[in-house]
Amino acid sequence: MSFRTRLALAAAAAVALAVVLASVTVFVVVRSELRAEVDDALRNRAEEISRLPPDMVGRSLFGRGPGLGGAEGYPQVVEPDGSTHRPPGNDVPLPVSDRVLDVAGGEGGAFLSDARVEGTHLRMITFQYPPYAIQVARPLTEVDNTLDRLRTYLILIALAGIGLAGGLGLVVSRAALAPVRRLTEAAENVTQTGDLSERIEVDGEDELSRLASRFNTMLAALEASARAQRQLVADASHELRTPLTSLRTNIEVLAGKRRLPVAEREPLMRDVVEQLDEMTTLIAELMELSHGDREPNDAKDVRLDVLAADAVERTRRNRPGVEFKTDLQESVVHGVPENLERAIGNLLDNAAKWSPPGGEVEVVVREGEITVRDRGPGIDDADRPYVFDRFYRSTSARGMPGSGLGLAIVRQVAEAHGGTVTAERPEGGGTLMRFRLNGRTNS
Repeated sequence: MSFRTRLALAAAAAVALAVVLASVTVFVVVRSELRAEVDDALRNRAEEISRLPPDMVGRSLFGRGPGLGGAEGYPQVVEPDGSTHRPPGNDVPLPVSDRVLDVAGGEGGAFLSDARVEGTHLRMITFQYPPYAIQVARPLTEVDNTLDRLRTYLILIALAGIGLAGGLGLVVSRAALAPVRRLTEAAENVTQTGDLSERIEVDGEDELSRLASRFNTMLAALEASARAQRQLVADASHELRTPLTSLRTNIEVLAGKRRLPVAEREPLMRDVVEQLDEMTTLIAELMELSHGDREPNDAKDVRLDVLAADAVERTRRNRPGVEFKTDLQESVVHGVPENLERAIGNLLDNAAKWSPPGGEVEVVVREGEITVRDRGPGIDDADRPYVFDRFYRSTSARGMPGSGLGLAIVRQVAEAHGGTVTAERPEGGGTLMRFRLNGRTNS
């Protein structure tokens, strides 16, 4: 059973319950009102008889009275011993119960009761007129007929209401669940075709519209992720092709039948080692990028100034021809130490790579921010928007070693920690990289 059908049935059931309760309420109220009119008439008749003197009671009761269905009421006198008296010609006895005898004997008060005599439904009042009890009965035939008609009408109305509610429930559920149907169709289409460009048209701002909007957002994120993965694979394949081709050529030469002189073998061996190192670095950086989007689970408070100092010392050892000038103020940030250290190292390595021999690199840490400035040629305005893209290498950088992933890793680490990284062209030349995290300064 579909959800739409269940929703329609639930609406029909709710309407049915409401209609049944309303019908029962109407029936009870109308029944009470109709019977109350009969009861009031019987009480009034009993009061009239009770006010009559004894010599008038006989003429009132035992004159030629109405039959069992008369509007004035059908009277019967009950003596304490149970014997009964009725007007001449009225030979149908009314039922006499113990309670009626109690009233005749002066031990009970007046009361109303129902009775069925010879197929006629009666409403009967019993009251005391010493030294006996008097019963006056009126038929409930009209009341019963009216209630029977009312019951039939209410049942028909209830059935019609339930049927109408079911039909309207199907129509309303179809309209209300249209966004869910579109969402289901889109999900099924994505599952069958793998096409993440599928989108759902969103109208309105209700819960279902917001669900469809979130679904579109999810599809857009998945599409962007899949596109980034394809681009990463394509770029990685392109970057690996060159060193692999060169490596294969050198190995084929070294493994050839002709024995090479030592003077020729050593350059080839150095090229092989360098190419292997280049490929190792590239693969490591690719692995770093593939894991960088994950939520940092082992983040903690770390000293950004201490991480920067350690990174500067390592870069000094690897780049002895570059001078580093530092201004490291105590600054605590929340993050993953290994990832932050890698990002800082990439910034320093990039600055050292572009610095001239004997050039100076300035490193400043303050209030959750680290800036690295070199004195190199700087970044062209046309290249600056793309320097943090994966595998992007400017025209001037294509002859230099590197994979084009270092700064991409820096941006990924910054974004994973809720921060930013920017490249600026400061006065005096060179490049200034600004790596900003949400930190606090400890005094």
